[in-house]
Amino acid sequence: MKLGYFPGCSQTGTAKEYDISLRKVVEKLGASFDEIKDWTCCGATSAHVTNHLLANSLAMRNIMLAEQQGLDDLVAPCAACYNRLVLSQHETITHPEIKKEVEEVLDTKLSKEIKVMNLIELFQKIGADKITANRQVELKNMKVACYYGCLLVRPADITKFDDAEQPTSMENLVALTGAKPVDWNYKVECCGAAHTLARRDIVLDLSKKILDDAKEHGANVMVVACPMCHANLDMRQRAMKREYPDHKDFPVLYLTELLGLALGMNEKELGINLHTVEFNYKELPSEKAAV
Repeated sequence: MKLGYFPGCSQTGTAKEYDISLRKVVEKLGASFDEIKDWTCCGATSAHVTNHLLANSLAMRNIMLAEQQGLDDLVAPCAACYNRLVLSQHETITHPEIKKEVEEVLDTKLSKEIKVMNLIELFQKIGADKITANRQVELKNMKVACYYGCLLVRPADITKFDDAEQPTSMENLVALTGAKPVDWNYKVECCGAAHTLARRDIVLDLSKKILDDAKEHGANVMVVACPMCHANLDMRQRAMKREYPDHKDFPVLYLTELLGLALGMNEKELGINLHTVEFNYKELPSEKAAV
């Protein structure tokens, strides 16, 4: 199985461990990527709040390149990138005047609708059977809070992916690893997103509430599918310790890293050692020890 791949800016920089773990897991499961040649930033998060035509044109340029490469599917593992690509393609398809403007900017004709997939849809397409067949480690000591954030399932009428308020697709994938998804309250709440630099106080408050709720519901690790969410929930924990002396480190993994552990890869191989909060699966207390 070969799929188009749009890594996006974060995957090549601050979230390189996401890219590393994704490629390793996909290869292990028998699939491969055809990366978009000459891809560019999709415009998240600034373009769509400053210039509508620029936002659509940036996103649609990557759709155009996928079309020119003869691709039918395009994987965008970053939730923000996925959201921008899906929304821009929807607007271009449903509004002839927008399509005309975008085609003029790109100097091309857009004729094909590309299926843009987020990370969870990617693994759904690869198949649960592939994950269970290749599983080497049962992550039975992991109690996982699956965090979707704002952009993975919204707006529901356009993404048409899972339930916008009570999604379960990530939990279904996590369960394949032997880990136990927990039921909690903040799985689709905002972490502060791109306010991480401009309004650090907002991000710290929102992110701490998310982490605290996960802990209160018995989780010992959180899983995400967005580089911005990971930055706020993982990296900002150092600042949380300064603002809230009672804060205890709480590991935040990418979904790809959790899957990689189940497939027999180690923390360093998956890039987990690059996180702010350290994590070692073998150091988690067993069910018997926890009682």
